[in-house]
Amino acid sequence: MNIVIIGAGQVGSSLANSLATEDNDVVIIDNDPERLRHLREKLDIDTYQGNASHPDVLENANVMNADMLIAVTASDEVNMIACQVAYQLFRTPTKIARVRASSYLDHQELFSKEAIPVDVLISPERLITEQVYRLIANPGALQVLSFADGRVQLVALKAQFGGKLIDHQIRDFAEHMPDVEVRVIAIFRSGKAILPDGDTTIEVDDEVFVIASAQHIRVVMSELSIVEKPYKRIMIAGGGNVGSTLASMLEKERYQVKIIEKSSSVAGVLAEQLDKALVLEGDAADEHLLLEEDIANMDVFCALTNDDEANILSAMLAKRLGARKVMALVNRPSYVDLVESGIIDMAISPQQITLSGLLAHVRQGDIVSVHALRKGAAEVLEVVAHGDEKTSRVVGRSLKKLKLPPGSTICAVVKGKEVVLPGSAVVIEENDHVILFLSDKRYIPAIEKMFQVGMVYI
Repeated sequence: MNIVIIGAGQVGSSLANSLATEDNDVVIIDNDPERLRHLREKLDIDTYQGNASHPDVLENANVMNADMLIAVTASDEVNMIACQVAYQLFRTPTKIARVRASSYLDHQELFSKEAIPVDVLISPERLITEQVYRLIANPGALQVLSFADGRVQLVALKAQFGGKLIDHQIRDFAEHMPDVEVRVIAIFRSGKAILPDGDTTIEVDDEVFVIASAQHIRVVMSELSIVEKPYKRIMIAGGGNVGSTLASMLEKERYQVKIIEKSSSVAGVLAEQLDKALVLEGDAADEHLLLEEDIANMDVFCALTNDDEANILSAMLAKRLGARKVMALVNRPSYVDLVESGIIDMAISPQQITLSGLLAHVRQGDIVSVHALRKGAAEVLEVVAHGDEKTSRVVGRSLKKLKLPPGSTICAVVKGKEVVLPGSAVVIEENDHVILFLSDKRYIPAIEKMFQVGMVYI
């Protein structure tokens, strides 16, 4: 596939890195020559310097032959205009734009062929907010992903001393949970991936990825780690798009919410917009303020400003002062590993969350969702099977007959409202949703090819 990426920032660079290893022809456009030089040295891609909303720049970057344009600069306006120019002048088939401002997103009628021809909108703030909300709703989880309209969930958690299945083999799950269908799809031990089988033993500090129906996921988590009480009291640092939207979502549920915002004007607007949340004007790194607001009794402290350093420092301070769990929004990839190896419980990476949102639309075939795991080292895909036994490589075939690439495994098959965990006798039928785990992203094109419908495939 020929893909033009506009913007060589963190998201654009990560996307280029992911796509360049999957047999795609990638061109990336940016104004910064140093960023482009760095990408050329690291990746097998083409680059072009210039303003990507200008027709001559797009033409010189060969947009007329592109299958897809992905605009992810820091400017909503540049992204939208680039899509419009690409459509009007070059008839680019698929156009994806990152748009942040809610004032645009609240008017979906803007994004049509008659107005601004954007085929897919990606809103990082909304994706981040949903991820943080899921983490709060599932105490103890490191990552929570939903598939098949929420019927299936994949949860990452750290195996803890005291969990009932620690030092047990995976085959023992059936004895401990006879009425629960569950599958361990991957284990990361000391940073290395293990594709588990029934003989694999769960060890303390393993990062375990399990998949089950949504109604059973809490039971599964309780077998691998110490059961955590539901969170109730939440403190949020930062009243921007992410912080304010999260506060609004949480206050409508069972949560008691406090939000700290440094700007008096923003704090004033928040106080008018929020019904139950308590809005505090101040610095989230002010020890006196945190103590005064009873930080020691907070279940979760979420640092969600646009400043990595401020998020890290305020989260560390909140943890030292007694907050039960602390999360920090961390944009710089180099900071994420450092943060998670310290006293901060979770580092939220906007880059990886946005990348997951983009990949679902870049992958070929009827792929419903894509989620990056372990900072992009692995992926989970939800693919819809189409065709029949003559036109499809998967429909009408049992799982044991599928020739999956190395490092990949089928996690679950969703048949209508029924969630079926893999067994050799399970047969894939048309419109089944198949959820797959890939530990090696080099084999993604092979998976895409498996699920594509051919005219005369036998």
